[in-house]
Amino acid sequence: MNSYPPSNQDDRHTANQDHDPKLIEYWGNAATTSGNLRIRLRRMIKLGLWRAVVGGSLALKCILDLVVSGCALALLSPLFLITAILIKLDDRGPIFFKQTRVGLKGCTFCMWKFRSMTVNADSLKDKVSRQNQVPGSELFRLFKMKDDPRVTRIGKWIRKFSIDELPQLVNVIRGEMSLVGPRAAVPHEVTEYKVEELQRLNLKPGLTCLWQVGGRSNIDFTGQVRLDIQYIRSESRWLDLKLLLKTIPAVLLGTGAC
Repeated sequence: MNSYPPSNQDDRHTANQDHDPKLIEYWGNAATTSGNLRIRLRRMIKLGLWRAVVGGSLALKCILDLVVSGCALALLSPLFLITAILIKLDDRGPIFFKQTRVGLKGCTFCMWKFRSMTVNADSLKDKVSRQNQVPGSELFRLFKMKDDPRVTRIGKWIRKFSIDELPQLVNVIRGEMSLVGPRAAVPHEVTEYKVEELQRLNLKPGLTCLWQVGGRSNIDFTGQVRLDIQYIRSESRWLDLKLLLKTIPAVLLGTGAC
């Protein structure tokens, strides 16, 4: 315990706190019934305004998701038809590929894609897993390789231009995904998440995000997590619009795709 007496500066600081007009007014009001009610009312108003801003932002995001996804499905329907025919003619297998993914707050959903791999792709994964070319994915959280033998002839093209991802527009309309958000992880990845990585589950997964626009598959797992968390912390509707606009040239040019 300090045995030295307080300095004059400490005395002046304490005195200033004791005679702060705002503090005196606050505690004076809090000591009366009417003053206490006014303080509570101000708190309720501030809380209500904050909830209105957050709720309005989320509502705007939902409207944006529904409008853009609906328009995109209508405009891209000819591309959907052509892609479906080419996939069927290539190897007579199923047109779509569905997989369980983890979404908002850890809820699982079925995510749809155009099938770009052979029908027995999962059974062949163990044979080619040693050729994983995603840096920093020692636990096989991500698996990608160039010239993957499991990818079909048509699959190479639809993956290059992200056409295989387009059926996820249906997931957006169903409310399971958003146009912009963190990557939708598979369940076994989530079981390996560290504490900071669990923040990715605080928003709906998206069709596009910061790392997909910035480098897509060229960014390692740690970089993807860092950019996803950066988006979550700075999320805004303006940022969503910018990312959507940047996604279009990234997809058309096929930058960063495997």
